[in-house]
Amino acid sequence: MTSIETDLAAALNASPNAYFIVGPELKFVWANQAYFAVTQRTAADLIGTPVFEAFDAGPGLDAPESTRRLRASFEKVFATGVRNDIPVLHYAIPVPGADGVLAYEDRYWSVIHTPLIRDGVVEHVLQYAIDITELENLRRSAADVTTSAVHAIDAIVGGALLSGARSVQADNARLETERQGLMDLFMQAPGFVTVLNGPDHVIQIHNSAYAQLIGHRDISGKPIREALPEIQGQGYFEFLDSVYETGEPYEGRASRVQLQRTPDGPLEARFLDFIYQPIRDANGAVAGIFVQGHDVTGTVRSAERQKLMIDELNHRVKNTLATIQSIAVQTARSHGDPATFAESFQARLMALSHTHNLLTRSHWEGADLDAILQHETEAHGSHRVTLNGPPVALEPAAALSLGMIFHELATNAAKYGALSAPEGRVMVDWAVANQTRPVLTLTWREIGGPPVAPPERRGFGSRLIERNVRHDLAGAVILDYANDGFSAEFSVPLEKERSS
Repeated sequence: MTSIETDLAAALNASPNAYFIVGPELKFVWANQAYFAVTQRTAADLIGTPVFEAFDAGPGLDAPESTRRLRASFEKVFATGVRNDIPVLHYAIPVPGADGVLAYEDRYWSVIHTPLIRDGVVEHVLQYAIDITELENLRRSAADVTTSAVHAIDAIVGGALLSGARSVQADNARLETERQGLMDLFMQAPGFVTVLNGPDHVIQIHNSAYAQLIGHRDISGKPIREALPEIQGQGYFEFLDSVYETGEPYEGRASRVQLQRTPDGPLEARFLDFIYQPIRDANGAVAGIFVQGHDVTGTVRSAERQKLMIDELNHRVKNTLATIQSIAVQTARSHGDPATFAESFQARLMALSHTHNLLTRSHWEGADLDAILQHETEAHGSHRVTLNGPPVALEPAAALSLGMIFHELATNAAKYGALSAPEGRVMVDWAVANQTRPVLTLTWREIGGPPVAPPERRGFGSRLIERNVRHDLAGAVILDYANDGFSAEFSVPLEKERSS
């Protein structure tokens, strides 16, 4: 304690008026001898005790409201750093009787709450309370006297002063109601709001949205650099310093900030629209900064996703057009007759369309191998094609390539292979080996069809199969034209980066 503080404490202790000091938790920190005398308590009784535990205004009907007003006055001074007065407060206090039992005495007080500030922060509040019980009782005893008599008593005992105090109190009550309404709007505002005080940007007040943004930390009364240390080096402290020094507001749009939103948690990227607006005092000097803004992380992320989707769509359209162009050119080479060209070309486009439909249902996250096989073989009768294997999720690129391959295999089987004969059947078996670096092994085997011989020339179907497996899927394929039935054995890696 400094010498000035020591002298002040001594002066207050010698005063005949009652004083006491409370901390932010509204516990007694200090009281002078006059206060101990008027309340008939000791330092041991009160120091460290919550004010409203020691004095609760008694059992009267207006006791809860009196307690609320007193508490609200303390809290207002801590929040704003501005003195607050209660001209007339009806507040009973418990005092020990002759038998040592506490009994409530009806009292009226005129209360002044003064902030005690250190380094721009309200550390304590000093209460100066004047006992005006006798004045109020005299006024009440004159209630049945003539009007002129009441005015005379007012003049003698200071009733005019009390009347003025009541008028001030009524105005204060109205202003308090308005202030509370504004505070409710402040706290419930959908955007985040906070008020910073002084060159160190001490957080005076903040609303629920701001608390949610920073992870509901205890930041009231702390300088911004202490309250949010993780944003050091991100430029925001410097922006605040500039606004305070120049008086020019600063506005940020979709500004990225790394915040620690849980205790000891990782930094999380958020995007904010905000403005730092200087607050000026009566002399026009910058006294603080008003911060208001919105968390637009969802909007920014949506825009990023939309851009990615557009880029992906452009990529897919280009790939699809290239695939269609290749199908058209290769089909034209294999079909001199326009009618057969149109039929084959349309069938291959439909196969491509079927796989696109499957991918669309999954939002282009992939398609199941069994679903693709069913799509490409169902036209030939489910009883003639047997599919056997576990669920296998394919990436979009792999799904498109295998869809075209299975279409060519089914078409060839229907024209020349097992499905061209009444008793012919197709068996498709697959499995996944090596779960660390998974590889799909699949066998297409035709039985019960006409005798098979190797083709005299490589057609579009065999070229498409071999090219797609080796180039697009980075796999291997063996086509076997055995006399008793055609078969194809595939080995395709399922790694995402190889098949995408």
